[in-house]
Amino acid sequence: MKTIFITLALVGVVLTEQLFAKDKPNILFFLVDDMGVGDTSVPFLYEGGKPKRIQTNDLYRTPHMEKLAKNGRLFTQAYSYSVCSPTRISLMTGQAAPRHGVTTWTHPKESKIDTGRVQTKTIKSPSDWTIKGLDLSLPLLPRILQDSGYATLFAGKAHFGPDDTPAGNPLNFGFDVNIAGYGGGGPGSYHGKYKYSASWRSKNNHQWDVPGLEAYHPKDTFLSEAITLEMKKAISKACKKKKPFYAYMSHYAVHAPYEVDGRFKDNYPQLKGHALAFATLVEGMDKSLGDLLAHLEKIGQAENTLIIFFSDNGSTFHTNSPYRDKKGSKYEGGLRVPLIVSWAKPDSSNRLQNKISVSSNTLCHEVVTCVDMVPTLLSIAGVQPVEDMILDGVDVSLLLSEGSSFKTLSRFTTHFPHKHRNTLFSTHREGDWKIIYNYGPATWELYNLKMDPFEKRNLISENPKVGKKIAQKLIEILDGQGADYPLGIENNEAAKPDLSKI
Repeated sequence: MKTIFITLALVGVVLTEQLFAKDKPNILFFLVDDMGVGDTSVPFLYEGGKPKRIQTNDLYRTPHMEKLAKNGRLFTQAYSYSVCSPTRISLMTGQAAPRHGVTTWTHPKESKIDTGRVQTKTIKSPSDWTIKGLDLSLPLLPRILQDSGYATLFAGKAHFGPDDTPAGNPLNFGFDVNIAGYGGGGPGSYHGKYKYSASWRSKNNHQWDVPGLEAYHPKDTFLSEAITLEMKKAISKACKKKKPFYAYMSHYAVHAPYEVDGRFKDNYPQLKGHALAFATLVEGMDKSLGDLLAHLEKIGQAENTLIIFFSDNGSTFHTNSPYRDKKGSKYEGGLRVPLIVSWAKPDSSNRLQNKISVSSNTLCHEVVTCVDMVPTLLSIAGVQPVEDMILDGVDVSLLLSEGSSFKTLSRFTTHFPHKHRNTLFSTHREGDWKIIYNYGPATWELYNLKMDPFEKRNLISENPKVGKKIAQKLIEILDGQGADYPLGIENNEAAKPDLSKI
């Protein structure tokens, strides 16, 4: 009799899991590294409601991104932070970078190394930013989804914190599977024949070795392909268990080193050197997207899987044209990123798709940011935020439907008191206006992004009242999020943005 009861109980558990799986969408979060809005054949620039193609749209080959955009919704004003780790940690926490404290990229191995130090004659970077990376005591998206019955799958670039901290390993904060993720922000090499290590070109340099892919040593399997093959296996395994999955597919591409993916070399006879390598990295990333879509179709999960295509910052290879500047910048070229949301296979009769409607072949011009992703993903998964969870972003899932009247605040604040291409700055977008504060020289810049999206004309001297109003909002937000400000050399006190300079 006891055996019968145990058997019935197990059957009940299985049936419950199956019902749960049918009620929850699979989610594939497809994150590209250092990809700007111009690094694709899909136009993200629109004028007068019509696409405006730029030169790189006709250079790069991304047919699967094109298909995704045709089947789903393309966002023309999506934002991330200007460097990787701040964005990636916001994608785990839903918090703005000043609040979670990781305001620049973290070292791959050692938490004692400050990667963002800069000092001028009058000012220096703060020393108390969170150089250890992701705080695992915070409520984290993968852990919440895991506790809610999702299989949580990670593949590719992590860069949540150095390897000498728990943040170096995605398994420590809610992922069931970690494929090739470690503390580094890039691979030593993209080539399996070099064991995905930099040691072949720099003797004994193993700081950037990609772990966990020994099965591909010393085969000539490109890194983008290897992690895709492994993610396909992980997805299949999760589906066999009748569990919905959250797959965080985080490509190392198109980050340096710029190495040629030989599968696509012949498609670019006009290019050579790094330009050729970058083009093949882009196309290899796109092939991964296509391969995952085909795999979902093969295992019968395409109709049940929502795809979110995103990037962690603007382009790093060239200027994020036509926007000003690129990765690491205070200008739009460092902050604007591609965002596309689509069901892997649109099906008007699918129950999940009727519940979470995504309008095909449509555009959204609302401002959506990396900080919005966690509340939006929780909403899509039908999961409530945990108690005392601080979310700086908003749920923008209503924007997936073209007929929605939902509007965002058109607001995004960045804070970078560190060394990079542009050093020691904070920015705030409020509606059509954007203010920039440069901490070193204590200067302000003001742009109207509707009239001047490429930030060619600084209007701070012409519109001081507007500038001061938005500057005050910038300071209010930074203070509210507990921002670590640069410090004065003489007094070692916080050097907040100076309103008297407007």
